[in-house]
Amino acid sequence: MENRKAIQNAVIEYAQSEKLKTGLIWIIQVVESSATMEAHGNPGAAGIIHILLRLSTQETRIARRMIKTEEWDDIERHIDMAIVMVNSGVPGEASFHLTRALSGVTSLAERSMSLLKRHGLLP
Repeated sequence: MENRKAIQNAVIEYAQSEKLKTGLIWIIQVVESSATMEAHGNPGAAGIIHILLRLSTQETRIARRMIKTEEWDDIERHIDMAIVMVNSGVPGEASFHLTRALSGVTSLAERSMSLLKRHGLLP
């Protein structure tokens, strides 16, 4: 049986990962729409992308500080690479890194959800 700390970490990881999954999905949608927006003379998409990426980076850092696992480091690296792509003027290239981050977050959510289900803390 997992100890109390493992269960606490699973609760934190589940909450953070679910929150971050939502944010990453939003960012991916904006990134994919940005080419169309900018083609019509609306450069505002890059600003929205930066704001959402900054928020996602903050949430990732919170999770990484609370749950010290290599997976959170990898997720943060992918988000950082997405920021580099946006700053380089190729926001469409950010989708690859955001999708990789989303995949990592989804894996963490599934892992923590499984532990919480085993303990009867989730249906």
